[in-house]
Amino acid sequence: MTLIDTHAHISYNDYADRIDEVIQSAEENGVKKIICVGVDLLSSENCLKLAEKYPTLYATCGIHPHDADKAPKGYLYELETFSQHPKMVAVGEIGLDFHYDFSDRKTQRRVFHEQLEMAKSLEFPAVVHCRESDEDILEGIQNSGNKKGVVHCFASSVDFAQNILESGFHISFTGMITFVKELEQVVRDIPLERMMVETDSPYLSPKPFRGKQNEPKNVLHIAKKIAELKEISLEEVADSTTETALNLFKKLNAN
Repeated sequence: MTLIDTHAHISYNDYADRIDEVIQSAEENGVKKIICVGVDLLSSENCLKLAEKYPTLYATCGIHPHDADKAPKGYLYELETFSQHPKMVAVGEIGLDFHYDFSDRKTQRRVFHEQLEMAKSLEFPAVVHCRESDEDILEGIQNSGNKKGVVHCFASSVDFAQNILESGFHISFTGMITFVKELEQVVRDIPLERMMVETDSPYLSPKPFRGKQNEPKNVLHIAKKIAELKEISLEEVADSTTETALNLFKKLNAN
């Protein structure tokens, strides 16, 4: 059985002292590839350095909505340079966060749209963060004409999920599906072939690890929950979500 953790922040200092152990534990739990996600220029570079060091790791590069206000001039050029690396698989984490509003909303929208358009021009998938910004996220995706990406850590309604799928984007689920009842119906209703699994480490540990630091090995519990909700085998979930990830993040296949 092979799983892919499509979204983890293991370049953070939280893991610095035990990164070898974290990656080994993931492999022992069937997690054969991990996408290490950048949130600004520095973390994107750090993700890339980790990906160069560990065969099972890949990287993304992008400016998170929390950091939109701090995006330097010329940031798109730097992201485009990162994108040329063989282990850089996506533009992200980009998006909108109207819950915290750490960055001005107008700036968030501009930086989101610029990166969406860049991803399209590079023929890269986009990894999108969406918090209390469903309508604006959908509008941005539709207006960009970008049909290749994922709304990660999905936490909204069945209706929004269906709209996202119609746009061409996929959906990925975190440990939230093990403790947020409202998401169970979304998992049941969405076609298996349009979903992926992720931990969003170090956040959102699934049951039975609530309150502990999350890590990629726990993606197994998210896959198990999907299998339970859809009344199918774990192997079927693993096979489908892995195939979807490999098809979306094309450069995962290259190494």
